[in-house]
Amino acid sequence: MVERIEDLNLPNAVIARLIKESLPESASVSKEARAAIARAASVFAIFVTSSSTALAHKQNHKTITAKDILQTLTELDFESFVPSLTQDLEVYRKMVKDKKESKASKKDS
Repeated sequence: MVERIEDLNLPNAVIARLIKESLPESASVSKEARAAIARAASVFAIFVTSSSTALAHKQNHKTITAKDILQTLTELDFESFVPSLTQDLEVYRKMVKDKKESKASKKDS
């Protein structure tokens, strides 16, 4: 279990990079705004995870899958996220598959 609530926060470096990539170079974000964004992102991730866990248990699954996450987002009225997440998931799966195949081909050589 988590000892401190701060342990649930996403890493500040990741949040800072996402903010920097999302805004024009001329934009600046205060330290407090960055902290608020980090906290909101963490709460959202926990909320979606909790809801997906409930969905998985309802379907007698012990493991949360990407399908559970996407279905949960749709049920929580975040369906606008689903197409881009599905596309990113496909890219990720292809990358993992290519890496696995590359590793296997090196091993065979």
